[in-house]
Amino acid sequence: MLAEDYMDLALRLAKSVDGQTSPNPPVGAVVVKDGRIIGMGAHLKAGTAHAEVHALEMAGDEAMGSDLYVTLEPCSHFGKTPPCADLVVEKGIKKVWIATTDPNPLVAGKGIEKMRKAGIEVEVGIGGQEAKNLYNVFFHYIQTKTPYVTIKTAITADGKTATFTGSSKWITSEQARLDVHKLRHQNDAILVGINTILKDNPLLTTRLPQGGKNPIRIVLDTHLRIPEDVHVVADSSVKTIIVCGKNASNEKEALLQNRNNLTIMRQNTETIHIPTLLEELGQLGMMTLFVEGGAEVNASFLKEQAFQKLIVYTAPKLVGGKTSPGPFGGEGMELMESALPLQFTNVEMIGPDIKITAILKKGT
Repeated sequence: MLAEDYMDLALRLAKSVDGQTSPNPPVGAVVVKDGRIIGMGAHLKAGTAHAEVHALEMAGDEAMGSDLYVTLEPCSHFGKTPPCADLVVEKGIKKVWIATTDPNPLVAGKGIEKMRKAGIEVEVGIGGQEAKNLYNVFFHYIQTKTPYVTIKTAITADGKTATFTGSSKWITSEQARLDVHKLRHQNDAILVGINTILKDNPLLTTRLPQGGKNPIRIVLDTHLRIPEDVHVVADSSVKTIIVCGKNASNEKEALLQNRNNLTIMRQNTETIHIPTLLEELGQLGMMTLFVEGGAEVNASFLKEQAFQKLIVYTAPKLVGGKTSPGPFGGEGMELMESALPLQFTNVEMIGPDIKITAILKKGT
């Protein structure tokens, strides 16, 4: 096997745990000696052993004189676990292959420097582009202290999210809806507006055949209109945060605060300010936010350019109607030259539907 093959294995290990390590990044590691894989591992959960630790423990005494392939620069500081760079030195690793460096100021080249000073050869960049694609979420969080925001919507082939009567179930296929549950599993929090709650009363949980991680539920409800018997309030098995404006009823807030696993986040503005909300969620350690709101919620994120990724599921259906709603409300852009530029990164078939993934171009 080539060095690229070993790093590819490490990257696949990292991808297998994507979404379950927040606010830490998913990391994979492989230990190789004399052309044999003698250890491998992935970081499984924040606060637990890092990928390098699992891989080196599996390698045991054979680790001496081996090569280590790791998707992200080993840490050099004491956090909830000891520094991985120290362990690499201690185990007598001969060479470390790193896909990409870590922009975290606590690491940022310090791990590489520590290993090189100990006489370990370090090579950076193999599998680098794939690693950067994997870590764009983590890098965004580290550099901005706010969650990486993905807006998801489902439309018909003529761009509608419902008929003129408001009928919207179901636009897309079961396969597409299952794919959405995979995305919920990979995100720390899921966000909707109060209108979605009042209309659909969704549970907003992850429902996969083999189970999955439930994201924290966030509801934008400026005036605290949310009924006490809706699923997101009555179901205390998943944490729910309701965000309201400063003029919301104090009495209603007191009633809701008595509910288990429910928090009211009151902003000091009449309407909910999305950038402030993202800062607050970042402070709570949320690295990713999945927006499944309606047209007005989507419009609020669009207005603030407060998202990084857009996922659109397009169904092979036509409903027509000039009053049938689309995925983004609000006033929209006055001129086409003001439209936000996107970059399509992936197009695939999900059952009979098309899934389009795009990112907001930087510098906009």
